[in-house]
Amino acid sequence: MLLKIKRVPTVVSNYQKDETVEEGGCGRNCLSKCCINGARLPLYTCKNLDTFVGEKLESPVMFLESLVLGEWEDRFQRGLFRYDVTACETKVIPGKYGFIAQLNEGRLLKKRPTEFRVDKVLQPFDGNKFNFTKVGQEELLFQFEASDNDDDSQIQFLPSIPLDADNSPSVVAINVSPIEYGHVLLIPRVLDCLPQRIDHKSLLLALQMAAEAANPYFRLGYNSLGAFATINHLHFQAYYLAMQFPIEKASSLKITTTNNGVKISKLLNYPVRGLLFEGGNSIKDLSDTVSDASVCLQNNNIPFNILISDSGKQIFLLPQCYAEKQALGEVSSKLLDTQVNPAVWEMSGHMVLKRKEDYEGASEEKAWRLLAEVSLSEERFKEVNTMIFEAIGFSSHEEEEVLEEQSSMNGSSFIRVHCPSVKEEAVSN
Repeated sequence: MLLKIKRVPTVVSNYQKDETVEEGGCGRNCLSKCCINGARLPLYTCKNLDTFVGEKLESPVMFLESLVLGEWEDRFQRGLFRYDVTACETKVIPGKYGFIAQLNEGRLLKKRPTEFRVDKVLQPFDGNKFNFTKVGQEELLFQFEASDNDDDSQIQFLPSIPLDADNSPSVVAINVSPIEYGHVLLIPRVLDCLPQRIDHKSLLLALQMAAEAANPYFRLGYNSLGAFATINHLHFQAYYLAMQFPIEKASSLKITTTNNGVKISKLLNYPVRGLLFEGGNSIKDLSDTVSDASVCLQNNNIPFNILISDSGKQIFLLPQCYAEKQALGEVSSKLLDTQVNPAVWEMSGHMVLKRKEDYEGASEEKAWRLLAEVSLSEERFKEVNTMIFEAIGFSSHEEEEVLEEQSSMNGSSFIRVHCPSVKEEAVSN
């Protein structure tokens, strides 16, 4: 079902202005120590979802969806966004894959710039740079957590609960530079000031949110540093888009099934080389397997993106090398001129374009060409897969044999793009 969007003018709020006010504290009603005392937010506690991933869970009332969109619409009406995303044009690009193009000039003019190095995936948190403790409390929608009770199968919603600075809450906030209606951020343990790096607990929380939403059109995404994350404070993005992403329609070939039931496949006939994780004996098994793989990439300084799809039942892990190729001068000026930063949404087939000429001239060939530049080469992807499979306890020799078989079956399906191995030393976790 398509969402009906009421279009209204958007006014930038005081919280989104560049100036800071020093009178009486920071003056921004933020999440830092100067303002947190007495702060309150609704609390949504989802049911315990450590059940079989394939299990059908009845959800007669989509309460989380109503909460997210209702609170987002409230902030929309109050003018807390940098631009009016509902005025952005969107179309499906003709062709086999159905890439989705959006003209979003606001992200070119008003999106927050990156404030850190793009050649290191792991970097320490820096409180002097922008982070989510500096946002206005009006941007926060609610606290989100999963029940610790194994027997708890019901959600709990409390409309006003204090923010506990000693027990850092995970919060859902608006993305002030949105891509779609309902674009939000999930910020795990926000007051702990975690850097942008995957850990087991945080990825599980993101999967629990996807499962709780119980809507295949609600997806969560993650960008590592070096893969176009713009803020070094741990967060996931999420939004609703009522159509299938091209990556979700891509064919795949099974590589293996782990001892805990997680099936791992390789994407086929798609411009970005990546892995698809699905199944598992429990949602935690699925999350832990992807976390192990992601930590491996982080520790080896390999940028990557994650798409959580199909209500948490599928996870796409996509290593990439576009920023590295930019630094080496290997990206054509024509692609650079578009100023498209291929993060998780673009890699999944939702192309956010910043210039009208690119939107009007969008084609499947151009989308494919951009994403092929992002992808690791076939040789490098094989090397990275060997690292990943060793990290999750799967025989690298067996994995090589499977990939060789796949290569012979599908060797001409990809545009070959050379991407040199990252030469940075691995940063310890």
